[in-house]
Amino acid sequence: MTIKVYKPSDAEISAAENWGVWEKEESEFPWEYDVQETCLILQGTAQVTSESGEIVNFSAGDMVIFPVGLKCVWKITKAIKKKYKFGV
Repeated sequence: MTIKVYKPSDAEISAAENWGVWEKEESEFPWEYDVQETCLILQGTAQVTSESGEIVNFSAGDMVIFPVGLKCVWKITKAIKKKYKFGV
C-alpha cells in the first residue's frame, strides 16, 4: 500500500480550491483510511509511517494520496493545514 507524494499541476491546485480544509498542531497520532484521501498541503510538514514501515515525508506544496485501507501513524512536525477530498 503506497502513499503517493508529488508536486501538483496548476489544474490540480485549482481543483483543490473547493475541497475541505483541515488544520492540526504539532502532534503524533494513529490513523486509518477507510476511503482514499487526496490532499494538497498548504502549510507545515509531516511524516507518515505505514503499518508496513513505509515512511513518507511531505510539506507545503505537495499533493498526497492516501490509499484505502492504509493504517499509519501521523507525526506532524510543523503545524499543518491542508485541503482534502475523500474518494477517487
